[in-house]
Amino acid sequence: MRLYLTALKPTDSVTDGFLPAARALGCEVTILTDRPGHHRDAGTEVLHCDVRDPRAVIDTVAHHVPPDAIFSNSDHIQAETALAAAYFDLPAKDWRACVDTKNKALTRRRLAAAGVESVWSRRLGPADPLPGDPPFPAVVKPREGVASEDVVLVRDADELTEAVAGIRARRPGEALVVEEYLDGPLHTMETLGDGERIEVLGGFRTVLGPLPHFVEERLDWEPPPGRDHVLRALEALGVGLGACHTEYVMTRRGPRIVEVNYRVIGDHCEFLLADLLGVPLFELILGVHLGSGLPAPGRARGHGTALSLVAGRPGTVAAAPGTVVPAGGEPVRVWHRPLRAVGDRIEPNHTNRDYLGIVRAIGPDRASVDAAIAGFTTANPWVIA
Repeated sequence: MRLYLTALKPTDSVTDGFLPAARALGCEVTILTDRPGHHRDAGTEVLHCDVRDPRAVIDTVAHHVPPDAIFSNSDHIQAETALAAAYFDLPAKDWRACVDTKNKALTRRRLAAAGVESVWSRRLGPADPLPGDPPFPAVVKPREGVASEDVVLVRDADELTEAVAGIRARRPGEALVVEEYLDGPLHTMETLGDGERIEVLGGFRTVLGPLPHFVEERLDWEPPPGRDHVLRALEALGVGLGACHTEYVMTRRGPRIVEVNYRVIGDHCEFLLADLLGVPLFELILGVHLGSGLPAPGRARGHGTALSLVAGRPGTVAAAPGTVVPAGGEPVRVWHRPLRAVGDRIEPNHTNRDYLGIVRAIGPDRASVDAAIAGFTTANPWVIA
């Protein structure tokens, strides 16, 4: 079987998750990317391709080995990949769902039109004037942003003016969204679909860093509240095939969607999810893109937490723990994945890019996991000088 994987920069999800899973399924993998030099260590065939253009993807595949699946885990090229897969009559996401989930303004429009929920939101084009009637506090963010980049809370008109001007200076020509602040506990729901039905895999309770920014610092395994509402939202958006990671807030008015990411959860929570459920998650995801059915999901075994170690100030990394993988047999298994290295210069910018490393742990209960993480971080500090 031939699997084409479209990609931009390398990610741990692909390198340590989907590529080994593809090999386990017996697939020959061809990576299509506009950055072939970045993937030279992938251990598989890499072809240069403008993956942001579905016509280029179609042309490259058509003149290479016939495909059995065309897949991507990138936020940025889901629609392009879906169009290419559909061209070859392969299992494909609805390209319109890919567009509507990536574009936060279209997400709001689609959910309101379907009667799922109504959230005050305005699209702000590059030359558009500021909305005159936002409900403060409000949130300003890029229409198609990722990693909490340039997402900021504003409390009045002056802060709104300043925030929009700053984001426009950093992102000339991009559209923004201004919307009401959703106050309440933040949750995720993780799903997997085969095009016919969707299985809920579980969810996490998310802890954010201090406002006015929205940096995700910790995720704890927790059964997702508001499950039926989220499933109605996914149906309205056309989400069906493959993995989906939905973020939402349990407000006083009920659940309200923050964003829908039509790919598997990231920041190493994808590995935490697989270990918690005890299933070959990456193989299951690739399987539905290869036309396999969707098996019943596993049940979580114990509690799991992912803690992102966030740089609190600028400086240079003077000391850092290395990669840690549990040896086995421990009541609580602890992993550590460093994202920076000794000697790296740190300039915090209030996004997920500020992560120094990620600690994840699985144990029989929350208390044992909390204790293990606290012990690890105390004994293995990141030092910024």
